[in-house]
Amino acid sequence: MNAPLPASTNWNERIAPDEEARFERYAEMLRSLQRARAKGKAARALHAKANVGCYGVLTIAADLPEPLRHGLFAAPRSHECFIRFSNGAGAHQSDTKPDVRGVAIKVLGVPGKKLIPGLEDATTQDFLLIRTSAMAFRSVDEFVAVVWASRSPALALPRLIGALGFSRTLGLLRVLAGSLSAPIASLATTRYFSSAPLRLGPYAMRLSLDPRQENSPGAKPGTSPDHLAQELGGRLAAGALCWELRAQLYVDEQRTPIEEPSVDWQESDAPYTTVATLTLPQQDLASAEARALAARIEELSFDPWHALEAHRPLGAIMRARNHAYRFSTQERSAAAEPEGAAVR
Repeated sequence: MNAPLPASTNWNERIAPDEEARFERYAEMLRSLQRARAKGKAARALHAKANVGCYGVLTIAADLPEPLRHGLFAAPRSHECFIRFSNGAGAHQSDTKPDVRGVAIKVLGVPGKKLIPGLEDATTQDFLLIRTSAMAFRSVDEFVAVVWASRSPALALPRLIGALGFSRTLGLLRVLAGSLSAPIASLATTRYFSSAPLRLGPYAMRLSLDPRQENSPGAKPGTSPDHLAQELGGRLAAGALCWELRAQLYVDEQRTPIEEPSVDWQESDAPYTTVATLTLPQQDLASAEARALAARIEELSFDPWHALEAHRPLGAIMRARNHAYRFSTQERSAAAEPEGAAVR
């Protein structure tokens, strides 16, 4: 018999009295950067460049242990999905430059009330992941300070030192340099993480997306500005790709803190369990059908708060996103949520 999963329902959020006003102010700052970068229609405030937009299927695992059987994972079934791979910068730039890499999943055909006002009856559920299991930033204030300082590269360092102090700036830049510059040969072989917690019914979890495929021996990152899209397109033309969506559960505030995004949840404390499989079927990304689908995906919004109550985002970083993503979505007039379960 398998040992029970370590899990606790005794998690809590710590919400500062000024948080709502402060996060709204930060969202306005990010929107001002979004407007300043706009050339015609506004792009996303962050993750502006899509590597690939494509079709996928998320299959929920059967016979999950009780702590995992909540929300989307309550019962085994398959859902069609929209998938968007992206670079993290707020401007379009070459894939050869150091950057955050992310993947956003919009699961279709999901019944149940959703969190965002006005979208309560939408039949979609979003999950957003990046390739680092914990964030470099200790707080929302640090994250916004870095993004705001970077609006002028020549003045970024002195502005950041002014906001965070010399010692913290140096430490933060070291962490960022290490995570952003890590080589990436293929999106298909990259592991992604939610890096911040979500509810799982009465529990709390972080998610990872683990690839089943591997790099070829000696594989190196490409040198073209769009090498990540080209490499993934070649793989998808040859066959299907798969990832395992895995969850790790909150144990206690010391080992798996809710409000500290820079703290990794160690697998030795909170082991991962596969809750679903994401499959990208074989597809030709250069076909007219695939290009039309990618264009449709690009018009949509992907928001961690577009979720069931059972998967409500947790922690200050996630609560700040509730403002920032909404402002960004409104600024670029994102398309309405897709209805139904069929994407083809």
